[in-house]
Amino acid sequence: MAAFIQKLFRSRKTTEVAPKHRKAAQPEPVEQEDPRASKREEQLGTLEGSPSQSVLAKLAIEGITADIRQAAAGRLTDEAHLQEVQKQAKGRDKGVYQTVKTALQHRREEQARLDSIGQTIATLIRHARDQAKSDDTKLYEARLDALLKQWTEVEEHATPEQAQAFLEAVHQCKERIALLQSAAEDEKRQREQQLQRKETLDLLTRTLDELKAQPPETLPSLASLDALQKTQENRWLEATRDTSVDKQEQKSYETAMLALRNYLSSVRRITQDRDTIVELGALLEGEGDATDEQRAQAKNLVAEINWPEGYPIPALLEPLRKLAGKRKKPTEPRVDQEQQKSLANRLEADLEKLEVALEAKQLKESKQLFKTAQQHFRDLDQRHAKPYQARMQLLNGQLRELSDWQGFATEPKQIALCEQMEYLADQPMDPEAKAERIKELQNEWRDLGGSSDRTLWSRFKAASDKAYEPCKAYFSAKSGLKQANLEKRSAICEQLETFLNNADWSSIDWKAAERIHQTARQEWKEAWPVEFRDNRAVQKRFDELLKRLEAPLDEERRKNETLKQAIVEKAEALVDHEPLQEAMNQAKALQGDWQAIGITRHREDRKLWQAFRKACDQIFARRDAERTEQQQASQVADESAQAGLNEVSVISAESDEQSVTAALATFKEMDTSALSKGVREQVQQEKQRLNQILSTQKLRAKMASWQSLVMAATTGETSNDSVPKHWSALAQTSDTSDPVELVIRAEILCGVPSPETDQQRRMEIQVRRLADGMGAADNGTDQMQDMEKLLANWCLGGIGKDANTELAERLNKALANLNPA
Repeated sequence: MAAFIQKLFRSRKTTEVAPKHRKAAQPEPVEQEDPRASKREEQLGTLEGSPSQSVLAKLAIEGITADIRQAAAGRLTDEAHLQEVQKQAKGRDKGVYQTVKTALQHRREEQARLDSIGQTIATLIRHARDQAKSDDTKLYEARLDALLKQWTEVEEHATPEQAQAFLEAVHQCKERIALLQSAAEDEKRQREQQLQRKETLDLLTRTLDELKAQPPETLPSLASLDALQKTQENRWLEATRDTSVDKQEQKSYETAMLALRNYLSSVRRITQDRDTIVELGALLEGEGDATDEQRAQAKNLVAEINWPEGYPIPALLEPLRKLAGKRKKPTEPRVDQEQQKSLANRLEADLEKLEVALEAKQLKESKQLFKTAQQHFRDLDQRHAKPYQARMQLLNGQLRELSDWQGFATEPKQIALCEQMEYLADQPMDPEAKAERIKELQNEWRDLGGSSDRTLWSRFKAASDKAYEPCKAYFSAKSGLKQANLEKRSAICEQLETFLNNADWSSIDWKAAERIHQTARQEWKEAWPVEFRDNRAVQKRFDELLKRLEAPLDEERRKNETLKQAIVEKAEALVDHEPLQEAMNQAKALQGDWQAIGITRHREDRKLWQAFRKACDQIFARRDAERTEQQQASQVADESAQAGLNEVSVISAESDEQSVTAALATFKEMDTSALSKGVREQVQQEKQRLNQILSTQKLRAKMASWQSLVMAATTGETSNDSVPKHWSALAQTSDTSDPVELVIRAEILCGVPSPETDQQRRMEIQVRRLADGMGAADNGTDQMQDMEKLLANWCLGGIGKDANTELAERLNKALANLNPA
């Protein structure tokens, strides 16, 4: 009581003082509005600046007005802050919630698009690298252009490393295209050159045939023949530039051109001495007018003109030939045909060697061979010598050209070699290098064919002896090293032979045996130099031992290559195998089997590995293709689902039950297995939201129905048909008949405060219910069931009839606050 009185006086005192304070601070009501306005201005100022993402997130949740919250939410870009604002705004601020939800969706879509572009970039880089290594040159440039076109669409999203990798592969492809084009152009040029050479040979052959059919009375035009020779020589030179020419083809050209030159030379001589020929020919008209001197002059002219055989002699030359007189054919002795045939074969062999020596520009050897060929040619009779006459003339001309060229170029070179040798003699050098250089200079001197100038040769010889003098001591000491290396090689042979004699090839470590083979070869090379003659026997023994070692190694390598070939065939069979996952698993297992196989030949292993890798790449390329198809299908499904999400996003708690049910039916018909993870989560969240709305609406309808039953029971209008069927059983379990107690228990159950007048009774009910509940068997009944028991007792137990409207309204108020779990 004392406390109550004290509280009462404190209340009065406060009431008396309060007016004084209000009087002293009359503007206070205005000041209560100012903080809200100033806070709004402060938040707007913050938005006008450059607020951080955390500040924007705070404004989106705690903004003083909806437009501030909406503006802050619209400027959020950080995903973590967007998710936090979405979580805070859910159920509190629909506009902000929808804004950040849309922003997050856009971010997910953008991330999915960037991921797809990243995969496309990686695929293009891989395809470009494969293109650079591919052996398939069909439509090579077109495939590269297609890759470049696809790259331009994603280039701006590529990292510098990705761009560099792609451009390097493209550069390799372009280099290969250039090589292919160069090869094609070179092949075209060679075909054109081959055609030009054929036409040249055909023209020369045709011209010579026409000259052979020329009537004796007609002499061909000198200018025409001279122009033909020069043009065809230039044409042949261009047609043989930077290309290989068959020896027989070159020989045919030289033979035909030599015949044309000889014919042209004879015609030119006739043209120059036409007047003399005509004058001497006229002497035949009178008998005895020609002197011996004139006959000698005619003979000289015939010899100088040297009309080629096989061509009709011009009528202009006939008088001259008669004036010169013909040699009386001597009686040919009987010829041994077998001997002539043998000489012809020897001549043929000499001429072939001579042609090789002339091509190699070997003057000394060419002179010796030509001399031998001339001797054999002279020993032949006219019938056997005639087929070789033109060839001998051709080779003689080539020898003269080579002799003239070398005679002009040799002497300055020999003088230069003398000077180099003299300089070398005075230089301190490594003996090995010095001896090698001396040998090179001597070989160059020898290649020049020697020198007929004894002074030059003596000078070169003296310089060579002087230069080699310091090398003698070195090579004397080196002979000891050669002996040591020879002994080392003998020891290698002993070790190899011991290994081979004791090797058990059925259980040997093949990789170790291969290393022994490689080590033996390496150490053999390192044991150098050796004396060549002394090394012959040791080298022969080493070669035989290596063959003994290589035989089982090669057998094992071939066996392992057979195993790898079988793996390649299995991998190739898996290219079209279904299911794909099984094919990939088997391909991975085959890779392990490949690694377990032993030694193989490097080149063969490389070929097999390329075939195996190609097959595996094709298998995993199928996986990439399926992933791409799945991604495309997922993208289509996402777009369809997103359209559905956009349609149902307008559904809210205010929408009618039919709209919510229709929206849920849309999601039930949707196949979520093809959706991406992010969109699938959105669909699940939207379904949960719609189900929650539908449950809430149904609960509201149920509550409204129960509230009407409560009011009807108060007026006595309730019937058993209007209430739920199971309420009849619940009404029989009621343990109270007092309407006030029932309402208080409903208020306790729903967490609604009771009037002040019923507070003491409420406390008593709570204590009693707590005591009863501790030992009760139905301790686990839920809130909804308990509430239904009270309602059933109210409506069917007759309690509602005894209650007034005020109690009914209190019961409905408690029922409105019911929030079942």
